[in-house]
Order: sequence, then C-alpha cells, then structure tokens
Amino acid sequence: MFEIRKSAILAATLAAFAGGIAIPAQAQQGYGYRSSPTLLVTPEGDILDYVPEAGEVIVSRDRNGRRILIDHFGNLVATEIPAESYFPRQRQASIPSVYEDDYRQQSRGWEDDVVTGTIPDPDPIERRPLSGLDSNMPYGGPDLPPQPETTPQQIVTPDIPVKSDLSRLEIVALQVFLDRQGISPGVIDGKIGQNVNKAIVAWEQMTGETLDPNNAEDILQRLRLSGGLAITNYTITAGDAAGPFVASIPDDYGQKAQLPAMSFTSTAEMLAEKFHMDERFLRELNPGVDFTIPGTIIKVADPGPIKKGKVARIVADKGLKQVFAYGEDGALIAAYPASIGSADTPSPSGTVTIERIALNPGYTYNPKINFKQGNNDRVLSIPPGPNGPVGTVWLALSKPTYGIHGTPEPSKIGRTQSHGCIRLTNWDATELAKMVTPGVTVEFID
Repeated sequence: MFEIRKSAILAATLAAFAGGIAIPAQAQQGYGYRSSPTLLVTPEGDILDYVPEAGEVIVSRDRNGRRILIDHFGNLVATEIPAESYFPRQRQASIPSVYEDDYRQQSRGWEDDVVTGTIPDPDPIERRPLSGLDSNMPYGGPDLPPQPETTPQQIVTPDIPVKSDLSRLEIVALQVFLDRQGISPGVIDGKIGQNVNKAIVAWEQMTGETLDPNNAEDILQRLRLSGGLAITNYTITAGDAAGPFVASIPDDYGQKAQLPAMSFTSTAEMLAEKFHMDERFLRELNPGVDFTIPGTIIKVADPGPIKKGKVARIVADKGLKQVFAYGEDGALIAAYPASIGSADTPSPSGTVTIERIALNPGYTYNPKINFKQGNNDRVLSIPPGPNGPVGTVWLALSKPTYGIHGTPEPSKIGRTQSHGCIRLTNWDATELAKMVTPGVTVEFID
C-alpha cells in the first residue's frame, strides 16, 4: 500500500482531483467540511481527513459519475460526494444489544424457557459469497465509463426486483435507513435483493412518500436525519469477547441436546447479530481483525434504537414472505421479511391470536409431531440460546405448535420456507415482541 502524506495539500492536487473545483484542506481535517461543497468519504464510511497528493492515486469515476480516488493496486481510497448529503452526527454511537432484559416484566404472558412445538426447515442452503471489486463492488475501477449525474426515478413494486446503481456503501446506507424506520431489510449486507425491495415498498406505504433506490443523495440525506452515518466505530468489550460461546452447532438434534446452551460460536457471530449484519459482511468490513481481543475498534452498521409502539394487529403475508405490524389506529408501525410455511407444511389460515411471549425459549424435538431427523426417534430437549431452532424469542399462537420466532440463520430469512411457523431474524422477533401483548391478532393471507 502506498504511503500518503497527511499534510496540507497543494492546489494543483486538488484541481487534478476535483476537475477544477478546489477543496480546501481544512474541509477534510477535523470534520471542518461545512466550508466546502464536497468531501471525501472512505469505503468504510469515514470522512477522509486528508487529500492524497498527485501521482499517488488515480482519479476516475464510479458508475454514478462521481469522482473517486483509486490507489495503484486498484483499491478504492475515497469517493467525492456533496457535503450536505453526508452530514455525520457529532456523537459516539451508543447501540443497544438485541437482548435487553428491561422489558421482561412489562406485560403479562411473558415466559422464559418455554418449550415449543415446531421447527424451522433444517435443510442447508448455499450462501452466495460477497462480491468482489470486479463484479458487484461499489466501484468498478479506473476504466469504468462515467454515468449521468441523475437517473430517472424508479417506481418500486413488491414483485419486481430493484435495479439500482447504488454503490455497496450506499446500499448499506439504504438498508440502515430502512432498519431505523422499523422497516426491516433483513441482514445488512450491502446487497440489493427482495428483502430490500419489499422494505422500500412497505416504507412508502407507511409514510406516503417515495423512495428512489437510485437517488443516492436523497438516501444519504434521509440517513443523516435518521441518526447519522450508516457505519460507525465500535470498541469490542471484555464482555463481548468472553461469551459464553460453543465451539460449533451440530446439525444432529441428538447432539444439540447434549450442549449446555445453543450459544453463539464466536464473537464475530455475536457482533454481527447485535448490529443486524451478515457475518461475512462484518468480516469483510474489518479485514484481518481479531474479534476476540477486547479494546479492538471495528466498523459496524448502526441500526439505531429499536422501534417502539403498541401493536394491535399483525398480518403475515405468505406470498410476500413479509410480516406487517399495525397500531390501534390502523397505521403501519413495522414490517419484517419472514419465512412463512411451505406447500408440504403450510402455515395456518385465517386469524389466530398471540397467547404468550417467551424469551430465550428451549425447544422440544418430537419426531411424532415434527419431522424425523436421522436416527433420532425419541423426544429431545434442546437448550435455549440464539442458535437454537427457534432463536431468542417465541410468540406462541392460539393454534397449537405454531408461533412467531427467531432463527439461528438470519441470512436465510425471506429466502427459505419454514415448517409452518413465522420465522424472523432474532433482532426483528425481539423488536416485535416488545410491541405486542397476548391477545394481539395474527392474520394469515395468501
């Protein structure tokens, strides 16, 4: 990696980069960017506090026509964007854990260690690797032709995949913004997919506004107003590194039953869930980092505080694979991608109610009620934990053995089917659980 002098920058360098628009050196130092119309942002989401000298970088354009700096190894150094569209907050992020216990006594019907009677689909699914620099990374390299500064507004519908020219970092910004609004995009991974697509539509239904997935400046402005930058620094604590963890989670339910708890397998897995991220994306954002060392500063998504409200009615849309939570006034409060039933093991039809809410639930495997796995022909008690079959939350429905619950594999939500239950990410299930009470109706629609 080349060496960059972190000193005052010559005007000739600025002109070479900005195409004649001089950016004062102080605009990139100490966050004093208010005096400049533009600023430089690193791939990690930080404001670059210096400008590289001429000859140390290649000046190019990304697919949106914005000026970018690339080093001589092909690595992105920074992107020039309007200062007013990327206004960072002036505080250290304080992001709550998804496993806060302060609400356990807030409503009747909450129970711990409740035995459930259904199970998510155990079949494995191949995960697609994160894209590289030459495929779906935010910047295509020096030879990428300039694109128009503006693109036509795209109308998003639930059944038509989003076609977006956003960079990888801008997609993260979109996902974080939606998550902060209570409209979950599923895992934050910097990828446009059906979960993001459905979230955009739900947000538009909730607000009555239009969100263009190609308008980066609008997305970044909305992100700023919702709480600041999408990516923030987080210092790994001794508690984070301490666990408890287990070495691995076996597939066999007989072996699962022998574990002391269905705990996380690593600090990275725990942190990814804490910040609503795909674990692979967390590792990609922090290359070479040892997550087991307390005091290590890492880059994480900032999904903000959980959504608050009182949910009076839930709609589980089987076709969309999405759950909608409505308030007493009929307004949409939150929406979540979900895995809901299958042709062989369909979800209930009609309307049921939530009977009880259980945190940290255990699970009873019964081959006479559930599927038959391998040679397991007897009833097994699976201990609780985030990697348990129903995750960290169980909302029992009035139809026996069915419920709304979490999952140990958040990246599969919305992409796979369940054995009849409504499966959400652990953090979405936790958020929903904090807004419901026993008696709330759950309507299944096709």
